[in-house]
Amino acid sequence: MTATKPSVTFPVAGMTCAACQARVQRALEHTPGVAGASVNLMLNNATVEYDPAATSVDRLIEAVRATGYDAELPRAGETAVSAQIDLDVEQAREYHSYRRKAIWSVALGAVAMLLSMPLMGHDAHGPTVDPLMRWVMVRLNPALEPLVPWAYRLDPTILRWTLLALTLFVMAWAGRHFYTRAWAALRHRSADMNVLVAVGTGAAFIYSVVATVAPELFTNRGLAPDVYFEAVVLIIALVLVGNTLEARAKRATTVALKQLIDLSPKMAAVLRKGMPVLTPIEQVVLGDRILVKPGERIPVDGQLVEGASAVDESMVTGEAMPVSKDAGGRVIGGTMNRTGSFTLRATAIGADSVLARMVGMMREAQSSRAPVQRVADRISAVFVPTVILIAGLTFIVWYLAAPAAPLIRAFAASLAVLIIACPCAMGLAVPTAVMVATGRAAELGVLIKGGEALERAGALTVLLLDKTGTITEGKPSVTDVVVAADGMTEAAVLGLAASVEQQSEHPLAESVVASARALGAPVEPVGHFRAVPGQGVTGSVGDRLVVIGTDRFLDEYGVSTEALAERIARLESDGKTTMYVAANGVLLGAIAVADRPRATTALAVQRLEQLGIEVVMVTGDRRATAEAVARAVGIAKVVAEVLPEGKVREVAARQTAGQVVGMVGDGINDAPALARADVGIAMGSGTDIAINAGQITVMRPDLTGVADAIALSRRTMQIMHQNLFWALVYNVIGIPIAAGALYPALGLMLSPVLASAAMALSSVSVVTNSLRLRRWRAPLK
Repeated sequence: MTATKPSVTFPVAGMTCAACQARVQRALEHTPGVAGASVNLMLNNATVEYDPAATSVDRLIEAVRATGYDAELPRAGETAVSAQIDLDVEQAREYHSYRRKAIWSVALGAVAMLLSMPLMGHDAHGPTVDPLMRWVMVRLNPALEPLVPWAYRLDPTILRWTLLALTLFVMAWAGRHFYTRAWAALRHRSADMNVLVAVGTGAAFIYSVVATVAPELFTNRGLAPDVYFEAVVLIIALVLVGNTLEARAKRATTVALKQLIDLSPKMAAVLRKGMPVLTPIEQVVLGDRILVKPGERIPVDGQLVEGASAVDESMVTGEAMPVSKDAGGRVIGGTMNRTGSFTLRATAIGADSVLARMVGMMREAQSSRAPVQRVADRISAVFVPTVILIAGLTFIVWYLAAPAAPLIRAFAASLAVLIIACPCAMGLAVPTAVMVATGRAAELGVLIKGGEALERAGALTVLLLDKTGTITEGKPSVTDVVVAADGMTEAAVLGLAASVEQQSEHPLAESVVASARALGAPVEPVGHFRAVPGQGVTGSVGDRLVVIGTDRFLDEYGVSTEALAERIARLESDGKTTMYVAANGVLLGAIAVADRPRATTALAVQRLEQLGIEVVMVTGDRRATAEAVARAVGIAKVVAEVLPEGKVREVAARQTAGQVVGMVGDGINDAPALARADVGIAMGSGTDIAINAGQITVMRPDLTGVADAIALSRRTMQIMHQNLFWALVYNVIGIPIAAGALYPALGLMLSPVLASAAMALSSVSVVTNSLRLRRWRAPLK
């Protein structure tokens, strides 16, 4: 889509599958004046770029409604926050509705199965006790054995009418939307899974009603008045279970946006006549002066006018190292103030803030990500009308050519075609593989949000890795201690530094203290502690004045650092942060701190490359630091010093070049790129926002989980294709037989009962094939 034309985003209701999305998108793209359209099934909306001189938003709404789906104009003044609240409510309502209907349908389906068992033992001449049915019932529950003879003495008529009432309730309440959506699709000359469900269950229901209301039509002609009510209920129940899982995935996708919005503080301490007054964030105006204390989130974007501090900007940069701020420095709303108090002047509020722009980027990224068309939906576009045509022709041929009872035989034959073509196996082909694969992935510590993420992960060609918390451990630790004075040891330098740093709140200080304690270095009490943000700290340890910090800071105390300059330069070239240590004017040594690569990262990179995936580091950190880490883990390409917008641009550029892009990250700053990528993979040790923005979460702090997810995805796609193949094979073979292809030569007809058995067999084969994924193991490392 071009960037020069205006765009509009509006909600679209009624979409349930990829075929629905594609139909709406085609209608919009073919509307005169439209430059481009993107329809999002997960967010239930459409974003359209158009020429106002050639069309209007009203015409776009009408184009959507003409396809059978509902759309409405965006509300005046609607913001990202209000739109998100509306979406949260709608998705919660959809999920709970599907879940309630699925639970009741499954329960009633089980009841229908039990009530149907005695009917399976009745033929045209009366009741018989089928040994197979007796065995099934006893196996289900040994206590049922005494009830078997009694069950088969139940009046078949009462059972049929009971099943009819139960099935009618399920169809009218739980399955109603399948029939209304199928009717809408047929009116607009299209077909989807709703049509398959409606045709299969509708035909079985009608046939069963006839057998219930007028069984003599069958028995007088030597036919058993079989009913298929339990099949109707179970088909609806299975599809509703799939709808519930999809609705839950939709909710998880959009939770990230809400959490990102929630980062902004609700109140700000605005200075009024020199005194701080708690003010709702909506009432803050440009130029207001705001007091921010240690441990508080910065309420708005601004510029420091008084004070100094260290600010944790990891939500923007992803880096664990706080950034020193003093007068004139700029800060970002939503970031965390760590050490000192300061006053800022508000420079950006509302939609102009960095946080608001990140929310906007995530919404745009999610709207522009077109889900992969589900294979079953693509097949159904041709399969459904073909089956209906065959069933209709079958009815006509048998009605005209049957030697006896033409109406009954024609109806039975056409019903057999519809039943054997029922979407049970096709509907199970993908969901069963997804359920088993995601369960197996969870055992391996990888959470995958549904079939779409599985399909996309297997097709990845490039993987962009954030550095901090993804490639590295995400927290600084001491890597080197350099001794400069005679008589000193590494433990002595580290212990002396830790004695002073134990009074500091800076993360670097925390790493020094932790390392000293781990090494067993002595940590002594400190007096007269003083911290200078961005420079260093001082304190008295016994009779020594200890100074720790930058070379400029030590220079103020008359301490030269020339003796270690060359060594320190080498450490810093490897991406390490250094601090000098002096006591009573004498340089004692230096300490280097860095965020170390995870122990398994190099192995993970090797496995990803063996899968044919290009691995790239994308980070907001300095190039020297990034390249040093990349060398250590075997990554050849590095994109450094980029903010969230830069990560999104990198993802988009590679997508434009035809690559299938995965993004792996753990921070708030990674969320927009995670949402924009074809597959967003979040590290479970990261923020909730990153986890909810991604489609895959690696729960263990180990990138080999990413390689596991991709390898499992590729295996799952093979299983899915096998499932669809077998589901279609049963139809390709069974439909002609059901239609009577063998009757002229062999006198054989496939009765609706056998058609139902064939349908069940196809479902069993699909489920059994999918269960093989439970034994999947990662390839040898």
